[in-house]
Amino acid sequence: MKLLEPGTDLDGFTIEDCIHAGGMAHIYQVRYADDRRTSSFPMAMKIPRMTAGDGAENIVSFEIECQIMQAIAGPHFPRFVAAGDLERIPYLVMEYVRGHTLQHWLDREQPASIDEVARLGAAMAQAAHALHQQNAVHLDLKPANVLVRDDGSAVLLDFGLSCHAHHPDLLAEQLRKAVGSPAWIAPEQVVGVRGDPRSDIFAIGVMLYQLCTGALPFGEPQSTAGLRQRLWVDPVPPRKLRPEVPAWLQEVVLRCLEPVAAQRYPSAAHLAFDLSHPTQVHITTRGNKLTGTPFRTHFKRWIRAAGMQYAPSPMPVQQISEVPIVLVAVPYKDVSDATLYSLREAAARSLGTRPGARLACVTVISSGLTSASDEEKSETTVHRRYLSTLHQWAQPLEQPGLQISCHVLESGDPAHALLEYARGNNVSVIVMGAATHGLKTQRFVATVPIKVAMDAPCTVVLVKQALPFALLAEGDAPRAARTGYSDSDSEGASQLGDDLGPLG
Repeated sequence: MKLLEPGTDLDGFTIEDCIHAGGMAHIYQVRYADDRRTSSFPMAMKIPRMTAGDGAENIVSFEIECQIMQAIAGPHFPRFVAAGDLERIPYLVMEYVRGHTLQHWLDREQPASIDEVARLGAAMAQAAHALHQQNAVHLDLKPANVLVRDDGSAVLLDFGLSCHAHHPDLLAEQLRKAVGSPAWIAPEQVVGVRGDPRSDIFAIGVMLYQLCTGALPFGEPQSTAGLRQRLWVDPVPPRKLRPEVPAWLQEVVLRCLEPVAAQRYPSAAHLAFDLSHPTQVHITTRGNKLTGTPFRTHFKRWIRAAGMQYAPSPMPVQQISEVPIVLVAVPYKDVSDATLYSLREAAARSLGTRPGARLACVTVISSGLTSASDEEKSETTVHRRYLSTLHQWAQPLEQPGLQISCHVLESGDPAHALLEYARGNNVSVIVMGAATHGLKTQRFVATVPIKVAMDAPCTVVLVKQALPFALLAEGDAPRAARTGYSDSDSEGASQLGDDLGPLG
């Protein structure tokens, strides 16, 4: 279709400037033709190219994008406005989001700083997780399809190659060959596997590699044989190309680029978590290596890849629900052995047998604890002390495949701090002790657990304190009544608290 002239009216929309003329579509700024109708946000119209030389993929992609845009919602996606009739004039009107695509950072002369790479990567992962939570997978993430707003949040664009679990996968029905952009396509996509959210994690890993090194990890292959090499070949370690890349960031990037999806991050939420908390990244040999993978390893992968073929994927929501991020709020004062024991047991039950889950142990300390000028109450000393305590508390929960991280937050409002942490880190379950206030008292006093339970973006498990039978038999039952969330002062630290170290 030829370019439309500014001022042209189409189905109640007035065409303005053409802001993009690509190989798949033309994009125009538009407004309502009726001056009495106004929009609360700027709008853009996308019209697919349909010339004689264009393949059927253009029409199929347009149909897919129309389906997906109407099925997803949230701040990480343009808002859907209207769609045109495919038999007459196909078009898609959506919100026009202002910002820079990721290509803006790649085109600069100076490479992105480590902090910028982490910030941009976390924003991309947050947006991808929001998409996966709605049972959709993008499958064509690349610098041109990731837009970053001025506030740092990411918006995903162009859903023409995407897959939604609740809609027919038209591309899978039409084509069995690899569908995607060659430089960013995941290994499983090469053999026709669609619908796995970890494919988007691979694409984010490619973009992180680009931001770190300025190069593409697998080049830009144009043949099927070139595409298949990523099924068994590892890229050059980023630290070999750019020595200032820290080990933790290389660990994150190379984990995203693992040929086998099961060896990558289990969800985009886990990736965002590591990029937002670099000190909590568990560094393996991936993070420190400066040489390539041995030929023997590549050969074994090549043999395994020869047998890979198309297979349907479980729904994205099902996959990410099996690898939750669980937050357990551990009080720092007025804590009893019953509280500590019960919280640990409840955390273990919430994690279940999920090998890819993550446990975030969080304690919120009062702002006044680090305001003193003496060295013993300096911020570094106080935080280090409570971090050590959290590590000791969590040690019995350690098991293979479970990632545990510990965090000390400082706030005068514990409920607000916990809620902000949960929202910012895509927490699936919050485990915390129940207050000891009676029901009548709670009508007038909003306790921390009640505040969290009322406003939490996820499941909240309120734990009633209980000691193991062995300790109850020794006459420790009265101490079980003390709680870390009571507003009254404790008479003294419990025995278990003494064993763990000072909690307040």
